[in-house]
Amino acid sequence: MLERFTFHDIDSAYDSFLRHSGLRECVLLQTCNRVELFGFGNRDDLEKIKKTWASVSGLEENAFKENLEVSEGTEAYQHLLKLTSGLDSLVVGEEQILGQIKESMNAARQLKASGSALNTLFEKAIRVGTRVRQATGISKGSISIGSMAVKLAEENIDDLKSKRILLIGTGEAASLVAKSLKKRGIDFGVTSRTFERSKSFADTAGGNPVKFEKAIANFKLVDVLFVATVAPYFLVTYDRVKEAMESRKNGMMIMDLSNPRTVDEKVSTIKKIKMMNLDQIAEMVDKNMRTRMGVVSSAEKIINEELPVMEAAMKRLEVEPIVKNVFKEIDQARVKELKKALQMLGEKDEQKIRIIDQLTQAIVEDIISVPMNNLRRASEQGDSEILKTVTKLFDYKTKE
Repeated sequence: MLERFTFHDIDSAYDSFLRHSGLRECVLLQTCNRVELFGFGNRDDLEKIKKTWASVSGLEENAFKENLEVSEGTEAYQHLLKLTSGLDSLVVGEEQILGQIKESMNAARQLKASGSALNTLFEKAIRVGTRVRQATGISKGSISIGSMAVKLAEENIDDLKSKRILLIGTGEAASLVAKSLKKRGIDFGVTSRTFERSKSFADTAGGNPVKFEKAIANFKLVDVLFVATVAPYFLVTYDRVKEAMESRKNGMMIMDLSNPRTVDEKVSTIKKIKMMNLDQIAEMVDKNMRTRMGVVSSAEKIINEELPVMEAAMKRLEVEPIVKNVFKEIDQARVKELKKALQMLGEKDEQKIRIIDQLTQAIVEDIISVPMNNLRRASEQGDSEILKTVTKLFDYKTKE
């Protein structure tokens, strides 16, 4: 399902969203676990966004009915803060997502897809995410199902680096296995139902993509098999493994991290097979998680402190174009009247002209700064009535 919504040509996707969706800015975040679009524009553009997304990914529009989650305003800010802080991952404190968010932001900037609104939002979210990790130590010592499985494989098999390893699956649990293997410098193959998905996963999480049919038919070449899928049936069958073991001298270790299980339990009865399933390692992971719940609470406290600050900053962005426009128009009037006055005076002395110019600037700033700063504060507090009044007073037209 995730593969269907993925943008394979990022440059083209950005171009389409900026041209056709009604969004003024956007940032695309894609990992092996999520596909997300952060946009800045009008709420009424949601249907245009879905149509554009469907067009770019080759989807039917009804594909979004059960698979699209929409957040806006404060809810969207909080979601991004949880992402950067590692609270919205299968493993609390997971580090990889923060780097992926930074990469997505940089890509959007290079393509000029993001602007002042999303640049501000992401910069603040990355800063908060970094603060949470440093202040709470949430990323230290975290143990995931994937990393625990790799650790157990290391403990049960001599020289894991020299073994032939296959990972079946490209979801979040699989990505944690991949991350742990990659961190240890261990080569492995990765396969999924679609080869494109395997390649995309390998680009993001590591591993060498292998065609599914080839991988399933060649278990005899595998020393360690990690299975992490959501298939509702047995991918690794008793007959397939038994046949593979008949042509092998050495044993095989199988780690089934799927829920429901996708390795037939009878496989464990085959000679020279060592098998572990999700239940057998979950207790160790749960113990680690229980010791970290205080850290999660501390992280959430920091997010709750930072959320109003982020909201104020984003609300202030709404009023900045008006403030700039007011200052610009008043300054243009000042310069126009200054030129008239200097001509009438016949003043040629550059020093006197500079002094008069600075005087007029100071007068304008003294008069305008207080109401404009009050307008900024009002916008931060969500006072939309003052914003509407000022817009009418200064005849400011919002640019579409």
